[in-house]
Amino acid sequence: MPKHDFLSPKAIGNRIKSKGLQKLRWFCQMCQKQCRDENGFKCHTMSESHQRQLLLFAENEEKFLDHFSEEFFDTFMELLRRRYNTRRVHCNVVYNEYIQDKQHCHMNATKWETLTEFVKWLGREGYCKVDQTEKGWFIAYIDRDPETIARQERLAKKEKLELDDEERTQKYIQRQVEKAAEGKTVQDTGQEYTELQRDEGESLVSFNLGKMATAASKTEPSNSTMTASSQLKANISKDGKTPPSWSNPLKDSAPGKKKDGNSHGKGEKRKSALDEIMEEEEKKKKAKVTHTENWLTEGIVVKITTKRLGERFYKKKGVVRMVEDLFTAVVKMMDSGAKVKVDQLHVETVIPSPGRMVLVVNGPHREQQASLVALQEETCSVSIKLHTGPLAGKTVSGIPYEDVSKLAPQDT
Repeated sequence: MPKHDFLSPKAIGNRIKSKGLQKLRWFCQMCQKQCRDENGFKCHTMSESHQRQLLLFAENEEKFLDHFSEEFFDTFMELLRRRYNTRRVHCNVVYNEYIQDKQHCHMNATKWETLTEFVKWLGREGYCKVDQTEKGWFIAYIDRDPETIARQERLAKKEKLELDDEERTQKYIQRQVEKAAEGKTVQDTGQEYTELQRDEGESLVSFNLGKMATAASKTEPSNSTMTASSQLKANISKDGKTPPSWSNPLKDSAPGKKKDGNSHGKGEKRKSALDEIMEEEEKKKKAKVTHTENWLTEGIVVKITTKRLGERFYKKKGVVRMVEDLFTAVVKMMDSGAKVKVDQLHVETVIPSPGRMVLVVNGPHREQQASLVALQEETCSVSIKLHTGPLAGKTVSGIPYEDVSKLAPQDT
């Protein structure tokens, strides 16, 4: 049957239909051809041109899959960065906007079978912040552009300078009061209050002249004795009975006698609840060990994990010669001597054999040299013996693989 004329109603209708999106199941990524229905797709798969493309694909499957996956990833991330930046958005919203382009790379040609699998991969690789809710998967782009990081640091510094000392103090006190109200940081003082009780026949009042009696006895011993005696007689109760126990001021003030624990001596100043809370916060800050996002350090051996630099650099090792903007490094390849500039996301640490020297690139022992003692493959960690730092000579276990890397020889 001959084709319809270009300006015929049938031809115009066919062109209008082809402009819109078609079903994904009838699209051939290798030939870049979209079929309108099942019959058209069947005819295309039986064509000679399609068979030649399949033969090319069969020769090197991984090459084509990686190419399509990389094209899909680059276009999707570029849309997410430009359209939504660091805002939290549903993954289906971004994908629906991505497929509006008729010439987009379809997901069925990539190594990810579903959008959920692709989103989980983005979270594992650190490209996006991913969280799952009842409404589905949400993603947020992580912007590691050095200019953006510098701009955010300048804004944070400016806001910090705008707050005066009084406002910062008020905010800090308010936070501590809220924590104290929750009962999490209030400590027991250890003091017990008991009821005042008096035995039968015991006097309600007793005198202890203390230092005053001692000073008086040094100057006028006879007069001080008479004064103390007269005071004791004056304390006799009205009914003529003498109290069973009297406090002798001369004996109490003797230099060899220890003072009572309840006497009014110089005691330690009791700490307020706010002071105790501040001390606890300082202890927590000292005890807490944080991992920084950047771990690239000059002089370590790393392995390149991306194919964007070419097949000759993929899975090859190099030495970090210079670190720029915390997350970018200039790496000198160990086999060819070529220098490449890579991002931190595209390299990984290298774990040598036991006995070799390593450098701790993250964690509490960062920038310390050590020797590898043993590998714990079940926990993906290593044991190292520190050679520098305050804990030199000590063996530390449980260090993750990503926190240590092989130390490059001095001559490389």
